[in-house]
Amino acid sequence: MAGQGPAPSSCDCFVALPPHTAAPAVIFGKNADRPRHEVQEIVYVPAATHRPGDRVQCTYLEIEQAQRTHAVVLSRPAWLWGAEMGANEHGVCVGNEGVWTREPVGEDEALLGMDLVRLGLERGSSAREALEVITALLERHGQGGSCKEEPVPFVYHNTFLLADRGEAWVLETAGRYWAAQQIREGSRNISNQLSIGTDITAEHAELRQRARSQGWWSGAGEFSFADAFSLEQQPPRMEAAKARYRAGKELLRQHAGHITAETFMAILRDKASGICVDSEGFRTASSMVSVLPRDPALPCVHFFTATPDPSRSVFKPFVFVAGLKPAPQVLSPSFSDDPARKVPRFQSTVDRRHELYRRHQAALELMERDQEQGQKLQQTLRDLERQGLEAVNALLGGDVAPRPEELAELFFDCVDAEMKFYK
Repeated sequence: MAGQGPAPSSCDCFVALPPHTAAPAVIFGKNADRPRHEVQEIVYVPAATHRPGDRVQCTYLEIEQAQRTHAVVLSRPAWLWGAEMGANEHGVCVGNEGVWTREPVGEDEALLGMDLVRLGLERGSSAREALEVITALLERHGQGGSCKEEPVPFVYHNTFLLADRGEAWVLETAGRYWAAQQIREGSRNISNQLSIGTDITAEHAELRQRARSQGWWSGAGEFSFADAFSLEQQPPRMEAAKARYRAGKELLRQHAGHITAETFMAILRDKASGICVDSEGFRTASSMVSVLPRDPALPCVHFFTATPDPSRSVFKPFVFVAGLKPAPQVLSPSFSDDPARKVPRFQSTVDRRHELYRRHQAALELMERDQEQGQKLQQTLRDLERQGLEAVNALLGGDVAPRPEELAELFFDCVDAEMKFYK
């Protein structure tokens, strides 16, 4: 049931690298916490080559297109172009979170943080390349515009967690300014706040000059991005994020040396910490966990729920391979007269629920109405998820060598199996 109290705005991203992982792999995870009734779809976009001078229409802004874009799989709010989180064919994962800083947020339409997630994935073949793509576009076009499908604007700046098979990066922004921190080992989490202090690996060329000119840093002593750019009076949603950040950090510490995909799934399902959100205004709309093996001969595997509340959802594996079978069950309908595409925007509403979302919604209602039946269904779904995990672990352990067509149908088959249990 939805909790009481003010609606939070929250997301949590996690990454673990050796020696904190149980196997030689990087593990990435994110909960996308969004307005309660927003639908997230899982979208696969194949690699493409573009002509010189081509443009691409993002959520609000049209910008120059890259000569080549990589294949990506995205978990995205169905009304916009970008994504809350996703991965590309080169084993790069990116997720974003909202943040409020001393730099004012602007309602003028620019690039959303979610647009930058997709652009980084489409144009970057490593985590560092994706970071460079995002920061260059941020400096050129800025960030802004409403991040919610409602007439009243909801605007924030962004932090990002980026990972590939070898390393991870935390990127935090304030307007067009930014700082980045490289993570080569251990684990890291971000939760709707500035967390990069003095350990800065890369930064906007005028970052420190901006802080000095505004009186946020004296110029003496070490420069801390978080100290200089964080708001003195934090909004309630950011105060709440501090507790989630500490809880996430502690959960990572408890599992250090033994972290697996299952560990991250359990963390993303943790309601006591607030990491799994279920309130009247916001809830965890979709979740993602990725395993990025250090061995380039092994495939990267990305698990998506495509449904709200990971504690009552199934993580389903996706692998990039030729001839991928489409999964229309997790694609939202499109509308010729879409209220998100017309100005003024969001003057009406449309039903964006995809078929899996609809059936899952009915299952959640059953779980709340009939506890015994709900528990049986929950156990069945966990068994289904465990089968998928066992198959993936056998694949990554080198115990099996599935045919390419089996991998091409893996995500579709898992979605289809889940759908059947909801009938």
